[in-house]
Amino acid sequence: MQANIKLNTIYEFHQFARLPKPEHPLVSLIDYSLVKYPPEYTDIRWVQNFYSIGLKRNVAKKFNYGQQPYDFDEGVLAMVGPQQVIHIEIDPNAEAEPSGWLLLIHPDFLWQTALAAKIRSYAFFGYAVKEALFLSEKEEQMMVAVFKSIQQEYQSNIDRFSHNIIISQIELLLNYTERFYERQFLTRRISNNKTLSRLEALLDRYFNSGDLLEKGIPSVQDVAKELNLTPNYLSSLLKVLTGQSTQDHIHDKLIEKAKEKLSTTDLSVSEIAYELGFEYPSSFSKLFKQKTNQSPLVFRQLFH
Repeated sequence: MQANIKLNTIYEFHQFARLPKPEHPLVSLIDYSLVKYPPEYTDIRWVQNFYSIGLKRNVAKKFNYGQQPYDFDEGVLAMVGPQQVIHIEIDPNAEAEPSGWLLLIHPDFLWQTALAAKIRSYAFFGYAVKEALFLSEKEEQMMVAVFKSIQQEYQSNIDRFSHNIIISQIELLLNYTERFYERQFLTRRISNNKTLSRLEALLDRYFNSGDLLEKGIPSVQDVAKELNLTPNYLSSLLKVLTGQSTQDHIHDKLIEKAKEKLSTTDLSVSEIAYELGFEYPSSFSKLFKQKTNQSPLVFRQLFH
């Protein structure tokens, strides 16, 4: 049986997963072995209005964030932000005993803190649709220790320090996660270099197609979509591997093509600008000078 639901609060998740009432309305650490979704549902889709950080093992369910499946056979950390669609297929005959932890954080808990704005800059909450984080045993122990520190704090007698202490622990958790994601990128260079090769081939097709005059310069979103990646994920990957963003790679390919046209054709600078997808030649000249420290005309004079 299918279920399509929206979970606005942590309390609603506890109800749906047949858990006791949360001890704090805006933050909750859940022992994943206690999660029991309604047995009549084997196919569940939900949208949640809170952040979740899940470290799970031996889960007899197929999880999909966007289009990407994860089986959780090993310790996997998955980050899900508000308004993301989660799809779960449950095997009612499975004998596996799930384990792990699920930390839920409602955005209201972050209200009037620096983390309220900063949390949106952590790209891995977008990765949930493409990339989960595999942890070493040591990394997993570090994350679980922070999880339990958060739980201990909200279970204690609340005082004027409690909120700030929990916020700082959440930030520590996110900083660890950012470190581990970067480590994962670096240890997957073969796969990531394939992504770089695909990116180069894609940009070559864009700039050799002759369609730029009609379609304009490809955006970061266009490129990421073609590579079946999220824009944040692609830019973060490229930053780690090359030190440049996706936009930098697009501009580098554009300048490479501009240099070719300036040095081998008699097209005017304006004609080249239009062919490369610029609406205004002045915008092309500005970018070219920014990237090369020369104007297009000065560069051309080197070859004529």
